[in-house]
Amino acid sequence: MFSHIMIGAHDVAVSRRFYDAALGTLGIAPGAVDDQGRTIYATSTGMFMITRPIDGQPATAANGGTIGFKAGSPEAVDAWHAAGLANGGIACESPPGIREGSFGQLYLAYLRDPAGNKICALHRLRI
Repeated sequence: MFSHIMIGAHDVAVSRRFYDAALGTLGIAPGAVDDQGRTIYATSTGMFMITRPIDGQPATAANGGTIGFKAGSPEAVDAWHAAGLANGGIACESPPGIREGSFGQLYLAYLRDPAGNKICALHRLRI
């Protein structure tokens, strides 16, 4: 169901040290830092990421956080986005589409749910 989980942190390096140690006990490799300064832990079943909040505000229990839902196709992402908008969601970030990143080519869309939580639908085109 989920593609990734992203949390916010004031100091990503401090958080990385913590998660490298904690997740290392579970057999997860140390996090990698991408070109945007995020720390990313990737497994065959998903990713866990740490970032400074994009809006520049202090990290809180959800500021900087995104819950990502795995989608089976770009069309499924578009349908997810449309249904969300039709049912009280608010569009945020760029429109649905392809993003290139250090972990491959992605097709994704973002919404704020009615409570303001940032969520995403994501389909991996290429790794």
